[in-house]
Amino acid sequence: MTTHNSQYSAETAHPDKQESSPAPTAAGTTASNVSTTGNATTPDASIALNADATPVADVPPRLFGSFVEHLGRCVYGGIYEPSHPTADENGFRQDVLDLVKELGVTCVRYPGGNFVSNYNWEDGIGPRENRPMRRDLAWHCTETNEMGIDDFYRWSQKAGTEIMLAVNMGTRGLKAALDELEYVNGAPGTAWADQRVANGIEEPMDIKMWCIGNEMDGPWQVGHMSPEEYAGAVDKVAHAMKLAESGLELVACGSSGAYMPTFGTWEKTVLTKAYENLDFVSCHAYYFDRGHKTRTAASMQDFLASSEDMTKFIATVSDAADQAREANNGTKDIALSFDEWGVWYSDKWNEQEDQWKAEAAQGLHHEPWPKSPHLLEDIYTAADAVVEGSLMITLLKHCDRVRSASRAQLVNVIAPIMAEEHGPAWRQTTFYPFAEAALHARGQAYAPAISSPTIHTEAYDDVPAIDAVVTWDEQARTGLLLAVNRDANTPHTLTIDLSGLPGLPGLGTLALSKAQLLHEDDPYRTNTAEAPEAVTPQPLDIAMNATGTCTATLPAISWISVEFHG
Repeated sequence: MTTHNSQYSAETAHPDKQESSPAPTAAGTTASNVSTTGNATTPDASIALNADATPVADVPPRLFGSFVEHLGRCVYGGIYEPSHPTADENGFRQDVLDLVKELGVTCVRYPGGNFVSNYNWEDGIGPRENRPMRRDLAWHCTETNEMGIDDFYRWSQKAGTEIMLAVNMGTRGLKAALDELEYVNGAPGTAWADQRVANGIEEPMDIKMWCIGNEMDGPWQVGHMSPEEYAGAVDKVAHAMKLAESGLELVACGSSGAYMPTFGTWEKTVLTKAYENLDFVSCHAYYFDRGHKTRTAASMQDFLASSEDMTKFIATVSDAADQAREANNGTKDIALSFDEWGVWYSDKWNEQEDQWKAEAAQGLHHEPWPKSPHLLEDIYTAADAVVEGSLMITLLKHCDRVRSASRAQLVNVIAPIMAEEHGPAWRQTTFYPFAEAALHARGQAYAPAISSPTIHTEAYDDVPAIDAVVTWDEQARTGLLLAVNRDANTPHTLTIDLSGLPGLPGLGTLALSKAQLLHEDDPYRTNTAEAPEAVTPQPLDIAMNATGTCTATLPAISWISVEFHG
């Protein structure tokens, strides 16, 4: 998580950032010359999977990951609230656990984020009454350490999720990383592994994926480094961790965002130096409607096209990784871990932080730092959900390189799940597109051929209104089509042709399982604790014939999913 610093906005494109040239369109998409004015009464766009279509790649389970950071109420009051009526013997909220399972999360990055760069992992193990309280420099809070790796491991076992564990490269480094690795994964018989057993976890945790630091290029980060400094540090840590356990999958910090002055060159420098022992490089990008306070139409249209920026981001980092491979005469591709993505109204946080900095500058302060305050608790709109659905389409269409992703975050903090203290938990609007993909995108991902009207944006010039992805599990004979209308003003009617799916023996092979639409006439409508189902997907009235063809109308600012089977 990036905090506001100097001229930079929080972990998204700079507020004044404009592309100097049009961003590339999504793979497999072409723009038609059909007018985007008026109502779409006849088909003006198409999505087709041709018989000769080749898959992008298999859909990696880790693409549907999330992120839990010790920030605000994500942990305390989110996944952990021992006084809650649904809390279990470990203090975990069962109502939140139920929603996490419903969301379909596969892998959770923990414990940060900015938090990890000033964190002693040893503080969060053993009896809770013996754990020290610490100051968290990232979010200016008091960390009670009631939750730590032991507790999060137990939570993940109940949630059915893999853990992606981050290590502190800010105030610590090599030795702390090796000690933590021995503690969580070591067989009994060594000091740290025996300490884990004494703390009640006999079996190794078998954590395979590790983030070596967080956003180490950011001047807001405790212990931030130059590209050369971090390249040397990550090379040593990755080498040592692979000596301890060669089967690990290690993630190097990429740039904190595309707005960073070293974006692209940072990745090339780091990956070239440490190529041999790295498996992933991280990508972080957040988006929001920059005109949300005044509800500016042009800003909304730019926001709806945010996936254009994500597409360009993926291409830039992939190119840097390929250059590093070539410099090392290597054969493996460094994969992308898009381990922070989503909608975050970072301008709200920047205002909070500016106020705090102004108060802090007025002299020394001795008041206690708050415990788990309400921070970054964005309430999402229907338009936000459509954008997140669009971003998920982009991740799926690039899953040949993006092999892991973490929607940030999971509970309360810029999250799809909200939880009231001593009260209910509920689904935000953004819950639904993620859950649909996480639960039903299986097998191979395909970038279909798309013919679409164009829309004009100030940030990306003219872009296609329609984007889509198809997944198909040939063995299970189940598939999913996800599509989005990014046009802020005009509905578009699509003809959909899935007859080219591989493994279909001919006519009479496909049938509709379920189709749904997420759209609101008021794109700013939200779900709240008082009205938790104000925005939900509704049944989409379409009929699929036996050859896998159908027609669907997408209103302005809408997302659809079509589940089908053979």
